[in-house]
Amino acid sequence: MPVLPLPTPLDQLGPRPFSFYPPIVNIEHNQWIFRRATWSEIQVINVKTSKELWVPRRFLGQVSRIEEPVMVVGLVKELEYKAGALLPHVRRVIEMPRAVNDLPRRPAAVARPALVVGIRLENSAKSRAGRLVRGAIAAGILVCVTVIIVFRDGPMGSRVLYSTQAQRDLPLTAEDDYFSIVNKFGPPADDRWQLDSRQVHYRRLWYPQQSLALILTGIGHNDEHYAGALDQHGRVIHSVDLPGGQNSRAILETLEK
Repeated sequence: MPVLPLPTPLDQLGPRPFSFYPPIVNIEHNQWIFRRATWSEIQVINVKTSKELWVPRRFLGQVSRIEEPVMVVGLVKELEYKAGALLPHVRRVIEMPRAVNDLPRRPAAVARPALVVGIRLENSAKSRAGRLVRGAIAAGILVCVTVIIVFRDGPMGSRVLYSTQAQRDLPLTAEDDYFSIVNKFGPPADDRWQLDSRQVHYRRLWYPQQSLALILTGIGHNDEHYAGALDQHGRVIHSVDLPGGQNSRAILETLEK
């Protein structure tokens, strides 16, 4: 006994006409009546032309539930009637011929809103005052630089002595001897004559309360005079101008402590 094919969605339509959607290309009248079905195809008849078509089952879709004005049977692909058979319809895109010397055009630039730049208008009086202040500051800096150059390069600048050690202002000059120093500072805690490797004699008076040593130099024990002061580390903290015009710092820095 032969096995009957499975029912199709069109079986429920009976003799009622229906339309395919999308319509079959190359067939003008789109009203059909279901006739029979096989395992792979269904047969339909055109209501107007009585043309019989076999439609593969794989192209059938759903049947619409609305019967007015006509039932619609969906197709999963657009079909084309060609040479007595139904085939999937292929839409061809025809490219328009390009004119001679026609170059590809760039897409037009997208118009964008112009940037808005905030402009601050200053009050004229405030602006004038600000310019005057800036001019005064610049003039002051220029005057300071000029004074520094004059004192550095002029006669007064040549007598300036630079030292990283803090200097002390002591009430002593090259005219002071041992007795005048004792009269001003009192007797030293330590008083000794020293002789370095260069046979330079000098007298060292140590005052621990002031943390300084007063240095006296001279030809003999009765002719020594004040030459300067050293701190507890032997660094020069005070110097004087000697009778010959030379400053005593150069001598103090060469002494062996």
